[in-house]
Amino acid sequence: MPGPRTYPDGPRERAGREVRTTGRPIAHVAKDLGIHKEALRGWVRQAEADAGERDDRLTTAEREELRQLCRQKTELRRANEILKAASALFAAELDRPRTRPTR
Repeated sequence: MPGPRTYPDGPRERAGREVRTTGRPIAHVAKDLGIHKEALRGWVRQAEADAGERDDRLTTAEREELRQLCRQKTELRRANEILKAASALFAAELDRPRTRPTR
């Protein structure tokens, strides 16, 4: 799980927009804003992916959908294991010979 965000969304968007609109190098913009250049590079790449300009990264919506699907898969696997255990228990119960109560 990723760590907490150290930069709020507003400055992230403004910094990325400045790089894209001015054409200045990421390292220069990052230095001016006091942001680590690799963090800014990642934000710019993600913004480009979200805008459909990059095909090598998932968009934010696709990432969220993937996370949700992975969570669902985990829940379904857990439920499947529970059902397997329950069916084994019921099968064992059905296979046990029944005895008549004595009077």
